[in-house]
Amino acid sequence: MRRALPILAVLVVAGCGGDARQDADEPSGEFKVEVVDASFPARQHVAENVELKVKVRNSESDESLRNVAVTVETKPRGSDAALAFGQNKRGAGLADAGRPVWVLDEGPKGGETAYVNTWLAGTLGPGREKELVWKLVPARAGTYDISYRVSPGLTGKARAAEGDTAGSFTVVISGDPVPARVGEDGEVERGVEPGSTLGSD
Repeated sequence: MRRALPILAVLVVAGCGGDARQDADEPSGEFKVEVVDASFPARQHVAENVELKVKVRNSESDESLRNVAVTVETKPRGSDAALAFGQNKRGAGLADAGRPVWVLDEGPKGGETAYVNTWLAGTLGPGREKELVWKLVPARAGTYDISYRVSPGLTGKARAAEGDTAGSFTVVISGDPVPARVGEDGEVERGVEPGSTLGSD
């Protein structure tokens, strides 16, 4: 894995030390942004490779939006703060209460922000769309609710107008290893039961 601290995977601001802040010149008011498609497997296995995909669109008729952002949160326990792909675990002596439900292998390219659960889609012109993809590995068995929402900005000055701006998934992660078999070419085929034939009815 390329990221040792998956829950805090976006602590580094993209372009840190550069000349301009990501939220510079963010406009105020309501803007039409929406989620046009989203997918995440409802049933997963520990150590399986999965992807969360969220496609967003700038539905403004004549205005480009610079900081279209997507926030991801796993439903926390009780009143704990929500984390992107984990939950807090209470206990004495814990230096970091965050524990991963999913290990973040790779986030949306170029989407890092200073927020621990928010990624940028970047600048979207009128009517333009972009799909954000998170490559994840389930780390803890159980049933979890994970939500997403799109915003036209990072600071709250730009707000999303009413529409399809958010959604959620309920995901069951099994502690059993993902089914796999060795194919005819000697490669491991994950998600295929041993003895089954690909493409069979």
